[in-house]
Amino acid sequence: MSLSVGIVGLPNVGKSTLFNALLKKQQAYVANFPFATIEPNIGIVPVPDERLQKLSEVTKNAENMANLPPEVPATVEFVDIAGLIAGASKGEGLGNKFLSHIRETSAICHVVRAFTDADIVKQGVSDPATDLDVVETELKLADFQTLENQRDPGNTPDKDLKKRWEVVLKIKDELQKGIPAREVNLTEEELKIAKQLSLLTAKPIMVVLNVDEKDLVNAHDLEISFAEKLKLNLDQVVAICAKTESELAELSAEDQKIYMEDLGIKKSGLERLIQKAFKTLGLITFLTAGEKEVRAWTIPVGISAQEAAGVIHTDFIKKFIKADVCDFNDFIGGLASPKPGIGGWKVCREEGKVRSEGRDYVMHDGDVVEFKIGA
Repeated sequence: MSLSVGIVGLPNVGKSTLFNALLKKQQAYVANFPFATIEPNIGIVPVPDERLQKLSEVTKNAENMANLPPEVPATVEFVDIAGLIAGASKGEGLGNKFLSHIRETSAICHVVRAFTDADIVKQGVSDPATDLDVVETELKLADFQTLENQRDPGNTPDKDLKKRWEVVLKIKDELQKGIPAREVNLTEEELKIAKQLSLLTAKPIMVVLNVDEKDLVNAHDLEISFAEKLKLNLDQVVAICAKTESELAELSAEDQKIYMEDLGIKKSGLERLIQKAFKTLGLITFLTAGEKEVRAWTIPVGISAQEAAGVIHTDFIKKFIKADVCDFNDFIGGLASPKPGIGGWKVCREEGKVRSEGRDYVMHDGDVVEFKIGA
């Protein structure tokens, strides 16, 4: 499935610098003045996953291959959207154009300035919480305008139109109170209707605190403090130094480890951001392993085996027979295995580690799966 995250924020908070670091190449035009980014820059970023390398090594040995099979990680699409300013919902700056770009993403990643740099031009920057509030307010105003444009069906016998109008009024009333659409208490039926409205504040959000390098060692504490202040889930907040990430991107993997050790951090901002994005969106990955490739596939939490098969190919949903499932640690010959360090499909089947699951089996993160598909 496609995961698209829109990077938004006020001008000069570090959005494009973060975007460039995530892509490990200068794809966005970074400049020290507002609206340097005019068209949205889009990039596909692989999700770091150490399990793939282990799967590749085990598969090579199990299948007596001369070379390691290719690793195909899950991916996240990042969209670098130009800086919003107060009044964007009314077309100020380049507002209308960028609001439409945000509408097409799966989630919104707010970048707020928590760093100090006298050389960077400020555009109404006050503090991280205020910066977030400015952008969120513009999104709420844009949503309110969307709802204002909906037509009252009047005294119609059409029950669907009546229900739709009820949902419009319900969300509109909450927006007037400053409550984003994602926090409005809706039934399952109402949620389906609301989704058709493509509201900006209905999207899950994340907040990136763009901090100074010296603050990275206290990143977790900063995340806790900001999450509590804004009443956000901790998984929705990540502290990153975009400038440091940009420097890390230029280094080899070994030098990156040394640099991060010097900074007192264990994971790069990219890893932490993507991991939190997955949790915020309720996503997990299942794995496939064979001579052709080892691969991670992105699915929502709670998806069935039959639906997961459809992520590989839509025809697999209709032709699904069963799923052979193995726990990742068993597949790679974990310490609990009778043959530690030796794994793969053949060995796991011999040891009874492979389960045959039906179409309603609920997938788990890290399941290694081989789908059986009919003709």
